[in-house]
Formats: sequence, C-alpha cells, structure tokens
Amino acid sequence: MGLTSGTVLAIAVAVAVLILAATVVWWPRLSRPTWAAVLGRITALLTCQLAVLCAIGLVANNYFAFYSSWDDLLGTGDTGPVSVQAAADDRQAPRPVVKAELLGQEQVQGGNGGPDQVGQVQSVRITGSVSGLATDAYVYLPPQYFQPAYAQRRFPAAVVMTGFPGDAKNLITRLNYPAAALQSVQAGRMRPTVLVLMRPSPAMPADTECEDIPGGAPSETYFTRDVPAVVAASYRVTTSPSGWAVMGNSTGGYCALKMAMRHPEVFPTAVAMSGYYKAAEDATTGDLFRGSAQRRNEADLMWRLQHLPQPRISVLLAGSQAGDGGYRQGTEAFQQAVRAPMTANTAWVPQGGHNFRTWTQLLAPSLEWMSAHLSAGDTGAPAAAAAVGGMIPVS
Repeated sequence: MGLTSGTVLAIAVAVAVLILAATVVWWPRLSRPTWAAVLGRITALLTCQLAVLCAIGLVANNYFAFYSSWDDLLGTGDTGPVSVQAAADDRQAPRPVVKAELLGQEQVQGGNGGPDQVGQVQSVRITGSVSGLATDAYVYLPPQYFQPAYAQRRFPAAVVMTGFPGDAKNLITRLNYPAAALQSVQAGRMRPTVLVLMRPSPAMPADTECEDIPGGAPSETYFTRDVPAVVAASYRVTTSPSGWAVMGNSTGGYCALKMAMRHPEVFPTAVAMSGYYKAAEDATTGDLFRGSAQRRNEADLMWRLQHLPQPRISVLLAGSQAGDGGYRQGTEAFQQAVRAPMTANTAWVPQGGHNFRTWTQLLAPSLEWMSAHLSAGDTGAPAAAAAVGGMIPVS
C-alpha cells in the first residue's frame, strides 16, 4: 500500500482510535502507585500521541503531497525517475530527441465527457538528450486537440512548475490546472493550450533552483532545451517561441522568471505566482554556484535587472498584497526596476499566505493573461482578452 493511499490513512486513523479507546479502558488499572503502573501510563500516553501524530501527518501529507512514496519519505531505494550525466558538448553531433514516454492517463477532474469534450491528462516521462536528465510529468491536452476540425493544427504550449518539494501531481490534485484551463477555454478567455506540468527539479531530492550546477545536474539546460524539444517532437505544438510560455508557483515561479530572463528565445512569456527573486541556498540546494559570486549574481533576478540588458519578454507577477511576508514589497521593487523592452504586470489578491488557496485564486487570471500573450500558433483560435476583472486586478 502506497504512502498516499486511502487505505493507509484509514488504517492509521483506526489504529489511533483503538489505542485511544484502549487507554481509556485500561487507565483505572494504570492509576495504581507502582512503578509498573507509572511506566504503563507513560507508555500509554506516548503511544496515543504517536498514533495521533502519525494519522495527522498522513492527512497533511495527502493534502500537501510532501512525499509521494515510502521511499521518498524514508530516503531509501531509488531517489526518483532521474538519471544524471555530463551535459553534451555542443561541438559533438547532437543526440536524437527521445519522444515522451507515455506512462498512463488521468481523468480531468471536474469535467464530464470524452477527450474531445474535456481534454486528456497524460502521465509521461521526459528524457533529455542534451542534459542527460529525465523525470516524470503530466501533459494536459485540451479538447480541441482531439477534435477533427483541429486535426492539422498546432497549439501553444506552457511549461508549468510547482513549488519545491511538491509533486507535479499537486498541479492536478491541488491547483487543478486542467479544469481551470478548460473552463477558461470554454468561456472564450483562453486559447486551447497544451500544459506540461512538472516539478522544478529534475534531480530530486535536491533543489536545483533550475540552475546548471557545475559538476552537477544541468537543470536549466533540461528545462530550456530538452523539455521544449521533447514536447514538440511528441505533440502537435507550435515550434515558434511566441507560442511558448513558462509559469509556476513559489520555486516554480522563481524558475519561470529566471528562465524567461535568461532564455527569451525559448520562453518570451512567464507567470510567477508567489515567486521569489533570488535563488534559495539551504540544505536542500547545497552549493549551487560552487563559490562563484558571478553565478550567484546571475541567479539574482534583481541584480540582472540592474546590471544586464533587459530581455524582450512579458511577465506576470501574481501574489497577495498582505499575508506572504515581504512578497508585495519585493514584487513592487522588481516591477519598478523593469525597463523596455521587458514588461511586467501584476495580479493581486488582497490577503493570502504562501499556499494553495492563494494560488487557486490567482490561477484562472494568470492562465488568461498568459494566453493573451501567446501567439495562436496555427490553432485558428481567437485571441484571449488581456484584461482581467473581479477581485484580482491585473496592472
């Protein structure tokens, strides 16, 4: 039974209830003033607390998807579907692009009907021929992808990344990108778009911050070269950069901004929900820059705005005005530092933490803003409206 299965959770809750009931029944016998009774009371209390904590921990893990398996929790077995090799030398003959490996299919939550009505979510493995990295992802194909009228059409595409150490499935179970995109397309506020849903690190359990780490995993190369190439080889998506975007929340938001700023020829449009502006450096990242002050500076997005030519990209900075630490102040400073040809819009909720509730509120407006900045490829779809009203103003 998997760590996140309902059966494991039910067993944990049942065991906690039984231990609690047994403690209540046996407590009178344990109230005697003997060493054995004292030890019995201590054991009973600790056992109750441990059982309750285990049940609560499983509930929290199922909700936030901190760990996806027993191996992930215990740090045993294979650390993930990833292989790391030295980056390919561009002077050598390029290795052929490997198409995405189909692992399975998922239902579109909240949608009724077949693929030509609600679309389809495919579980895939994306192997990079340049970086040598490989990891699992989910690909949402909109319903138009399966409709005869669109059989010869290519679609815009967006790489979407969750926070760290979140599982890519959070983007389906917690944020539900497929349903949000479907609703916006049906309402005429978004073009049909292929979404590639991923973790921000292809070298779990390490947090690579989407960096090409000297002597380590070339994560930036994986996301900016391998992922677009594999998706383009596997699905009917446009090969024009104007039809590609990158977006994410938290770490994924930082990665989205950084990759657009560093590679505008790949991702000229980016959305960052509660993203930060400087690479994290902690126990999960290790030494990302191998002591190089220049590499550290280049990963600092404010430093890039102040010291390097600004790229021709459009970005959306989305978050809460209050409740997420210094996010608003940092975002306003970032936006004020942006100069042409780069443009930066903001989307705000009045109050909210660094959590899924905030990102769920921001999701539909962010998708619609992104779609308005993507070319239609050759889908023939009408342009989406750039303005977003309601509780989440975009400026």
